[in-house]
Amino acid sequence: MTTDTPFVDTGRRVIAIEMQALSQLHDALDDNFARAVDQLLKTTGRVIVTGIGKSGHIAHKIAATLASTGTPAQFVHPAEASHGDLGMVTSHDAVIAISNSGEAPELADLIAYTRRFDIPLIGITSRPESALGKQCDIIVTLPRAEEACGTGIVPTSSTTMTLAVGDALAVALMEHRAFTAEDFRGFHPGGKLGAQLSRVADLMHSGDALPLVTEDTGMGDALIEISQKSFGVVGVTDTSGALVGIITDGDLRRHLDGLMSLTARDVMTAAPTTIGPDALAEQAVGVMNTRKITCLFVTDQKAAPTPLGLLHIHDCLRVGLG
Repeated sequence: MTTDTPFVDTGRRVIAIEMQALSQLHDALDDNFARAVDQLLKTTGRVIVTGIGKSGHIAHKIAATLASTGTPAQFVHPAEASHGDLGMVTSHDAVIAISNSGEAPELADLIAYTRRFDIPLIGITSRPESALGKQCDIIVTLPRAEEACGTGIVPTSSTTMTLAVGDALAVALMEHRAFTAEDFRGFHPGGKLGAQLSRVADLMHSGDALPLVTEDTGMGDALIEISQKSFGVVGVTDTSGALVGIITDGDLRRHLDGLMSLTARDVMTAAPTTIGPDALAEQAVGVMNTRKITCLFVTDQKAAPTPLGLLHIHDCLRVGLG
């Protein structure tokens, strides 16, 4: 199928225009952006993000990105703010108000509220001389770039630039706070992302569920342990409690002749592959796939490793990994 069609030409033209707008924004960022980041870092409450229309949709996304990256944030609809939701805004908060023109009348009550109670107000607008711009403590100015619609009336390049400013603020804040993948996982426990960032400790079986026997355990008792715990394996520990081996169905098949006269030490595979509890479950899946095994004992990873849990491939599949 050819890509040389009028529709593709239009798409490429729109993207090129918005790329140019982002390039202008890149060059236009100044000390006011740094001041905005400093103000948000000093804020002890939440970051209130507001806007109307297309700016409101972008504000929703900015608030969500901030909240998921370590900066408590909330979207407040400016019209609802005028009818009671101003109670969501406290003197400990900071407000980011978004309006390309800076003249959205719906913002008036919220702006006035910030001035009355000395709440820091950061504006994102292309017109610093506007009603919004004149009231802000800090203005992040958007370049007056060409809208991609061809008529100049549909928010396209302007909303793309605003979204980019929000992302830039969020990333600057998270880098300063040394926000980690583990922190991110805490805010995203559900879905594929949460699964990918799950730790082994989050999914493993532990305590009485662990199939364990000692080296001197007879294979009759070892088979009972394998059957009762239902993982198809049993770990073997020495007198100090360290994991020294594992017995799988493959080990059982190799020792069928006279099996019941043997001990766990006689049948086990020594020095089994293990993983630590703080490793990502995704890493554990990789180890199991490479080794062509279905479970991993979880240990404290010391020289004499103590078994802490057992991770089965089914546990990973259940949360969407594998």
